[in-house]
Amino acid sequence: MEQGLRGGGSRPAEPGPCLSSQCGADQAASVSLLSAAGAEPGSRTLAVAAVLPAGGCGERMGVPTPKQFCPVLERPLISYTLQAMERACWIKDIIVVVTGENMEAMENIIKKYKHKRISLVEAGVTRHRSIFNGLKALADNQPNSRLSKPEVVIIHDAVRPFFEEDILLKVVTAAKEHGAAGAVRPLVSTVISPSADGCLDHSLERARHRASEMPQAFLFDVIYEAYQQCSDYDLEFGTECLQLALKYCHIKAKLVEGSPDLWKVTYKRDLYAAESIIKERISQEICIVMDTKENKEHISHLLEEVLKTELNHIHVRSQALYNAGSDIQHIILEQCYNFVCVNVHFLDFKFASPSQKMESLMCIREFAKKMKKRKVLLYGLIINYSQDEQKLQESLRQGAIIIAALIKERNSALIGQLLVA
Repeated sequence: MEQGLRGGGSRPAEPGPCLSSQCGADQAASVSLLSAAGAEPGSRTLAVAAVLPAGGCGERMGVPTPKQFCPVLERPLISYTLQAMERACWIKDIIVVVTGENMEAMENIIKKYKHKRISLVEAGVTRHRSIFNGLKALADNQPNSRLSKPEVVIIHDAVRPFFEEDILLKVVTAAKEHGAAGAVRPLVSTVISPSADGCLDHSLERARHRASEMPQAFLFDVIYEAYQQCSDYDLEFGTECLQLALKYCHIKAKLVEGSPDLWKVTYKRDLYAAESIIKERISQEICIVMDTKENKEHISHLLEEVLKTELNHIHVRSQALYNAGSDIQHIILEQCYNFVCVNVHFLDFKFASPSQKMESLMCIREFAKKMKKRKVLLYGLIINYSQDEQKLQESLRQGAIIIAALIKERNSALIGQLLVA
């Protein structure tokens, strides 16, 4: 089947920005680990790509929309998976394999949510055929391709959005050493085998077996050779990539214990569970969006530090607002975040007119209405400052403590004013 590869403008020459503010430190640590994963001293960093099969029709979901495109908090499920994958800044290329009829919809998702490093490939009629198409796009013998063959490739389901960079690193480093690796979880239920007449034939000892999950990772040459050799029956009815590496390349995959979050959205009820998890994660993210026209960046940094002190286990990051209007929405979409947003406006206490103060107040109200539709809580903070830096800092601390209390209570106070005489 002829594959359709679309890079478009969605894939920059270099890896896109990490969504976490700790990307720099995390990326350095990740690169160090990947460089040390069986590599010789002084060798280059391990080249890694990912293939996400997303061509399923979601029959078990029981809804007309394929499950990877079902909205969760008004955002397609696959976008959350891409967001999690993009946090691993060391993954160079992310191949999403979709059907021809959903190609345009996928392109729109990439554009709307500013996803980076994404290339699209047309899916096959089965899961294995789709993955094979994705691997073909990464092979170095493809004409006119801007993709390069990686040393290790990650295979992950588009409907498994809840995974951390840590598990990606574990399976990649294990694959580098063993040729193949995959995440596993303990079995929840005992597996039984029925006889032809529908009666129990035998059961498996649950403690000795594991459930195969995603992500999985392979030396590219291993898994590509396995797919080139596998039979039509495997391509048509198979589902387990690790088995193909064992069957055709004699590679015994290293099994990596995964976390409980590595579950797959399969049934309609799973969408509600996914929504609940995402809401919980949203409550752990705060973005301070500050108006920098008055050159008061140090105030926002002070606010950030106080909030970090007051809100344990909550990630706080800052983002500058350089233009009024829709910039906050642009920031949120560009970063692919759903987070609590603290909007800070600075007004000179001595020279700000009542109309300027009212304009800032109305601006925050309008932002709050728009953010509420996207399930984002917005706390407005207007700082009227004087030249007394000590008094400003003390008042700012008091305001931050109030904001922290509101966030802990999950009370969406849309407007708050902190006045400094």
